[in-house]
Amino acid sequence: MVAPILLAGLWVVAAMAVHHLPARVHWLGLALLILAGIPLLGWVTYRHGPFLGMFALILGAASLYWPVGRFGGRLRRPPPEHVE
Repeated sequence: MVAPILLAGLWVVAAMAVHHLPARVHWLGLALLILAGIPLLGWVTYRHGPFLGMFALILGAASLYWPVGRFGGRLRRPPPEHVE
């Protein structure tokens, strides 16, 4: 029962370590963290309920603030006008 929380904590430590990598491997590390974090978030939510799952989601989004912010900016940006 402690395994999902322990792995989520290790995921956060790995996210903080990825931020210190050189730029050429930084985005690869972030992509791998996102791919690993999605099933981990589901596992935490399944084992410990939606409250702790939402807490893990917020913690993960705060750890990966740059990709989350860029994606949010793309969603808020108005669509480009098509000029012919």
